[in-house]
Amino acid sequence: MNTFLKANCLGAYALALLSLFWALPWGLGPVMQNIALALLAVHVLEAIAAFKYIKTYPGSLLHSLLLTLLFGLLHWLPLARAARAANESSRSVAQENADRG
Repeated sequence: MNTFLKANCLGAYALALLSLFWALPWGLGPVMQNIALALLAVHVLEAIAAFKYIKTYPGSLLHSLLLTLLFGLLHWLPLARAARAANESSRSVAQENADRG
């Protein structure tokens, strides 16, 4: 499902770029450009709000930021879930150690 949604994001950006050089049918060009701009604006806000998860990406920070600008929560939400699971795991280990000691 995640791949399908990412493909739709890329498709929206591609159609917006294509509409700059070629007229899309039914006057769809300006609509796609507005959709792409709205997606980018929302993803910029997401990048600011979810930066603590974005920087946990195993690759470079720039790569993670670019992926967030393209895909938004489709990129950073799995990172947030992994961070949350790791945090809960370390808490349970710490609790077990406290119970033993």
